[in-house]
Amino acid sequence: MKAIIYCRVSTKKEEQETSLTRQEDELRQMAVLYGWEVVQVIKEQASGFEFDRPGMLDCLVAFQEKQAEVLLVQDDTRLARGHAKIALLHQLKKLAIPVYTVRDQGKLSLSEADEMVLDIVSIVEEYQRKLHNAKIKRGMKKAITNGYRPERNIKRGANGGRDKKEVPIEEIVRLRSLKLTFHDIAATLRGLGYQVSKATVHRRYQEHVELVKIEQENE
Repeated sequence: MKAIIYCRVSTKKEEQETSLTRQEDELRQMAVLYGWEVVQVIKEQASGFEFDRPGMLDCLVAFQEKQAEVLLVQDDTRLARGHAKIALLHQLKKLAIPVYTVRDQGKLSLSEADEMVLDIVSIVEEYQRKLHNAKIKRGMKKAITNGYRPERNIKRGANGGRDKKEVPIEEIVRLRSLKLTFHDIAATLRGLGYQVSKATVHRRYQEHVELVKIEQENE
């Protein structure tokens, strides 16, 4: 199994530099004990309350790209603190990445409170996903009721499959003419596979309106 070692201290004092070295040495010993290959060692000096630490973000990217399968840290406080710890543990859980620590002499052992918060976060995220999908279906249903025909926005590929084509401004204008809100237009287009936000739809529409106005003034 391939492992990533993550070491962190909060300040740049000399004794903290020594702590980074000690953390790495102890974690390398753990890797040897389990027979894991260390493919990357990440060290950084930053507050554990910060989520967007460059080193930790690099660590998450490496796991997303399947470069390693396990994370080694001295203890959960080296991973992060406070809300940042819960957020990181949640991300690692979603990536199915186990965390092993020197303190636990094995897999990270969480408190009942941390376990409960992680369960709540997972439940909330699942309901947010369901709510998002429900909004997309609502926007699509409303658009079709008002005369929108999604099949006109899809063309057949050479292999018989369906290829998404670029969403032209005409589609946004047409949906707007059917009295759909920018939120519903964005949800409808996302339902068709186009990654477009409400803000983008609004901006594109306003740009179109301004362009039409200029053209009319120049006639």
